Amino acid sequence: MSDILYSPWRLKYILSKETTECIFCLDSEKSKDQDHYIIYRSDHSFVMLNMFPYNNGHLLIVPNRHTASLSELNDEELFDLLRTLKRTERIVNRVYDPDGINIGLNLGRAAGAGIDKHLHIHLVPRWSGDVNFMTVTGGTRVIPEAFDRAYSQLKEQFDNEKAEK
Repeated sequence: MSDILYSPWRLKYILSKETTECIFCLDSEKSKDQDHYIIYRSDHSFVMLNMFPYNNGHLLIVPNRHTASLSELNDEELFDLLRTLKRTERIVNRVYDPDGINIGLNLGRAAGAGIDKHLHIHLVPRWSGDVNFMTVTGGTRVIPEAFDRAYSQLKEQFDNEKAEK
């Protein structure tokens, strides 16, 4: 058995330089959404693929405004964020048919936030038995779905579903 695990998507992260700029605020140009795997935009938030996922279909729901806390969002932004989360859950259920879903917020570095200055919600589809020997023995996740495939499938569903008002 080989000790090599091929995960080419991580090279971008490994080679990236520390930046003081927020990755969620770097490029607001809608024409570059596909480059950044932004699947959907609402009035006050957006949905994107997590580039370092825990599982297939791991998505981030992010408010447009740079803020670290739910309490800093106004009611309109908060409602839009939760409505976008609800829509994302519905679409992930349709596309992936998971056995369950983890939804989580990590507010602050001490709480586990890798990006602690810009609030974001993780939505992670889960399946019974999805923690396999690679996770248990090697501390490594295996994600069999390519980002481009996930992006295409999910974007099609967002584009075809009528927005809730």
